[in-house]
Amino acid sequence: MSRNGRVPWWVVAVDVLVVTLGFLGGYWLRYDLRWFLDVAYDAPLSAYLPFLVLYVVLTPLFFVVDGVYRTWPRSWMDQVYRITNSTAKVTVLMLAITFVFRPRYYSRVMLIEVGLLTILLLALVRAVEAGLMAYLRKKGVGIRRVVIVGAGEVGRTVMRTIVARPDLGYRVIGFVDDNPEKGYTDIGRFKALGPLENLPRVLEEEKPDEVIITLPWMYHRKIMALVRECERHQARARIVPDIFQMSLTQVNVEDLGGVPLIGVREVSISRGALLVKRVMDVVLAALVLVLAAPLMALIAIAIRLDSPGPVIFRQTRVGLRGRLFEMYKFRSMHVGAEEQQDMLADLNEADGPIFKIRNDPRLTRVGRIIRRFSLDELPQLVNVLRGEMSLVGPRPPIPSEVEKYQEWHKKRLEAPPGMTGLWQVSGRSRLPFDEMVLLDIYYIENWSLWLDFKILMRTIPKVLLGEGAY
Repeated sequence: MSRNGRVPWWVVAVDVLVVTLGFLGGYWLRYDLRWFLDVAYDAPLSAYLPFLVLYVVLTPLFFVVDGVYRTWPRSWMDQVYRITNSTAKVTVLMLAITFVFRPRYYSRVMLIEVGLLTILLLALVRAVEAGLMAYLRKKGVGIRRVVIVGAGEVGRTVMRTIVARPDLGYRVIGFVDDNPEKGYTDIGRFKALGPLENLPRVLEEEKPDEVIITLPWMYHRKIMALVRECERHQARARIVPDIFQMSLTQVNVEDLGGVPLIGVREVSISRGALLVKRVMDVVLAALVLVLAAPLMALIAIAIRLDSPGPVIFRQTRVGLRGRLFEMYKFRSMHVGAEEQQDMLADLNEADGPIFKIRNDPRLTRVGRIIRRFSLDELPQLVNVLRGEMSLVGPRPPIPSEVEKYQEWHKKRLEAPPGMTGLWQVSGRSRLPFDEMVLLDIYYIENWSLWLDFKILMRTIPKVLLGEGAY
């Protein structure tokens, strides 16, 4: 694994091999399988050797120019996009050469097949590489152990990105901060290691690979001293700029004839994006509600036969920007379960303001089953159609939980609450509360239709396997 953000050498070597196979495969499709062959004669492979050499040399060079290797690792979609862009350019260049020299035995269709096959093979290889790296990182191979300096807004931006993107290969040892309210309070799995003066001891004892410094630039002398301290302990220091202490996602940089212009935008999902999200919610929720109607009817009958009480459980929740609404669920507990929560406080397995028990004694027999596979949440599709919830978003808290929120926790209320979300597919009930909030804020700051689609797709196996649900 690369420890400096650059692509490992073996990735480039594999790409060269795959590009070569892509060219040979295109020739095989054209002249052996004879796909779309529109000429009455064959061309030997030796006739294509100049193009093979040109293709194998130019394609990796275009990968470099188009940034395929600039930052590692990238998301699979981003890599495939850049690979497609580069391969298309090389293919067009080779087609242009055939039009200039017009040799009769060169097949332009074959060159197009070569380009398409190369893109397909490289996309498959990238998927295999991502799976291999994920497996190795679970085994502790290629992980970069880091210490974060500063637990303010910029520091938490780094933390939530690391939580949301395990593919980046970071493991946070902990963080230091001079603010007593931050430097001595853990944030999820991230351990508070005390004030900045503790950093030399942390470097000596923990021997991290990197130190990420997120202090305000007004402390530039302190930052330089910290960098030198990291160098003495052979730890790579990296500095995150905090433009006026704003979240990095609030900043966009434009160019005015070489003069950089820094703009500021709100850290929330825009109105236009909310409209698109709403249309998608209505269409998908209506479709799922129709398809799931028979199953919901069976669940309702089972609940009615299993224990006395209503089929639907209604509870007040906090939605977008603090608005209250009534959320629907299939009843999975005995009537009066909410009144018993204080009696079971000692059994709470969750931290923060939330309440979770793995083997909750208040569950009914049917409730235990539908909770296991999240079937109790199907009535929330009605909340989605009513506009109170979204298919994807932060889970809606109850008002008593919000009363216990720290100020930075409240940022999770800046998006419509969802039936599923980023933390549900990243660990569900096993995650500490602070990490859940970090993931929710990351989702708000990085929202896109593609992100919603990925979360929905990742939710399906989680639900079918009942992973992390209780």
